[in-house]
Amino acid sequence: MSAIGVFDSGVGGLTVVRELIRQLPRETIIYFGDTARVPYGIKSRETIIRFSIENILFLLKQDVKLICVACNTVSSCALPVIKSHFRVPIVGVITPGVREAVYATRNKRVGVIGTKGTIKSGSYQSQIRQLDPQVKVTAAACPLFVPFVEEGWLSGGPVLEVARSYLKPLKDAGADTVILGCTHYPVLKPVIQKVLGAGVALIDSAKQVAIEVKKILAQEDLLGRGGPSRHKFYVSDNPEWFRELAARFLGKPVREVKKANV
Repeated sequence: MSAIGVFDSGVGGLTVVRELIRQLPRETIIYFGDTARVPYGIKSRETIIRFSIENILFLLKQDVKLICVACNTVSSCALPVIKSHFRVPIVGVITPGVREAVYATRNKRVGVIGTKGTIKSGSYQSQIRQLDPQVKVTAAACPLFVPFVEEGWLSGGPVLEVARSYLKPLKDAGADTVILGCTHYPVLKPVIQKVLGAGVALIDSAKQVAIEVKKILAQEDLLGRGGPSRHKFYVSDNPEWFRELAARFLGKPVREVKKANV
């Protein structure tokens, strides 16, 4: 049976993999992290599109039946273009989270946090307004959250202080729903929830993406019917670094990570 393909510019997309494993335990997942060319956020749109097409071509060689773009940068600036190049179903991380946030908000005030590139693209903001023009959106870039996660700084004074500073505009705006618009951010969920308060709903795009993937596979009659399979992990550089971080994201060790030429 064909696998689900997932790609990201680095390790953040593993939060999506973790949720896919949880919701679709019978599926095999093939992950590709483009660690040689990370970060994507500082690249031009043309370069991001080229990288994305190369990543998809690599995954198609592994016999995948659906591709999940677990990268907010690609989802925000390249998804429509890359979708037009391929017949295989392609799911991004923005639309599923947006739909859930618009459904969840009670006071029509939604916050979005992400990398500078994702926030600057305005993709979350525009999609929210398209779904419900009455929703007021407050967006904030949180650039230090990614290195905090990758260095294992998931709690403590410095992380809390930075989070308070980043999230202040969302609190001031009275957002009752906040989209975690970067695949690294669910790892910092306890800190973010503590700063925003228990009454604020945090929308984890990874969960919504997994729901969307499951729905598409069911519609296309492509759901796996066998037992749990061994997942495969590929990177374009530094597999040992990736393997160590992957254990933090997945909550369990990853035995093997292969280096691939895209």
